[in-house]
Amino acid sequence: MSTEKQRRQAAQRHLQKQLERRAEQAARRRKTLGILATVVSVLVVVGAVLLLTGAFSGDEPDGTSAAAGSSAPEGSAPADRTNADGTANCAYTPDESGNPNLTDVGTPPTPEATPTTGTTTLLMSTGQGDITLTLDRAKAPCAAASFAYLAAEKFFDGSPCHRMVNGESFGVLQCGDPSGTGQGGPTYKYAEEVTADTTYPRGTIAMAKSGAPNTTGSQFFLVFADAQLPPDYTVVGTVDEAGLAVLDQIAAAGNDGSLEPSPGGGKPNVPVVINTMTVL
Repeated sequence: MSTEKQRRQAAQRHLQKQLERRAEQAARRRKTLGILATVVSVLVVVGAVLLLTGAFSGDEPDGTSAAAGSSAPEGSAPADRTNADGTANCAYTPDESGNPNLTDVGTPPTPEATPTTGTTTLLMSTGQGDITLTLDRAKAPCAAASFAYLAAEKFFDGSPCHRMVNGESFGVLQCGDPSGTGQGGPTYKYAEEVTADTTYPRGTIAMAKSGAPNTTGSQFFLVFADAQLPPDYTVVGTVDEAGLAVLDQIAAAGNDGSLEPSPGGGKPNVPVVINTMTVL
């Protein structure tokens, strides 16, 4: 028969084994939670990248998407195209995709000597209110020149803002497609003007694109909630405070979710049509 001391020692050994098993289980749980947290973080980044993919899906017959987490922007920074006199040499290349949703209004004049200083102000009049846009020619000379040219040609007049995304870390209203399909634009495209430091805070105006490089056209998005995106989309300007108040009202009504899960969001529940886009 076992003595009382032996029983106590056996009980202590049993307790020690239980404690060791619990420690091992806790370590495994911590490791699993760490892996899950990493996966969730990656999915959040990938989701943000994909939210704007498909803006020009008609240009990509194979459905090519933007690469997640790309660190080397494919577009050219303004300094890479600066002429001796300080102007920019912009290349607006024909879109030969055969996309039936494109609208031909020619191309911006004298692209080889595009201004790189100052700003251009546009008044975007919608049925929900006026939104003033300020384009920055120093930050994105080619995009600013194209945007102003299309506005002067009345390219945007009568076009719907076809998509809205409402999220805590991603809130945008996307416009600029006269066809309203999300695949339209002009009959030309051009390179992105981005750097590794490009970000998309509230009030940003940025140009949409397909997953391929050098596919910026006419579609743009207005950021009403800081957008966590890779630096792949040209920031062309800013929205004024009064315009942001209009965007907040539109955003408050939400979207119909018709574009979920990809590219995300849907049509605004409150229809937004650009009645006129005027260069001031």
